[in-house]
Amino acid sequence: MNRANLDHPPITFHLVPRDVWEARSSGNQYLPDAFDSDGFIHCTDGEDEVIAVGNRYYTGDPRAYVVLSIARDRLAAPVRYEDPAHVFPHIYGPLNLDAVVAVRSVRRDDQGRFVEIGE
Repeated sequence: MNRANLDHPPITFHLVPRDVWEARSSGNQYLPDAFDSDGFIHCTDGEDEVIAVGNRYYTGDPRAYVVLSIARDRLAAPVRYEDPAHVFPHIYGPLNLDAVVAVRSVRRDDQGRFVEIGE
């Protein structure tokens, strides 16, 4: 299926180490570690894709992770898709915390693989 021709989902996700989220979510906006170098916040559409991203990039990182559920219609910063499949939106600015509608833990197995997103 070609996602480029579909409407974008109302919720997108951001995977972040729990300690980073807890340290940076006390104000009214959030920026991840990579923002200064990347210039945007990486997001992922679809929970299965979030698990795949975790397994592709973060299995070697033993920290606990959380997934932020972000309401696209509440975002103050612009969002752009730059991947051909339109699965990985980028938020070009700080994430305003009133756009975060849920913070859920991620379960991992004994080898550090991401298995599922909690409630």
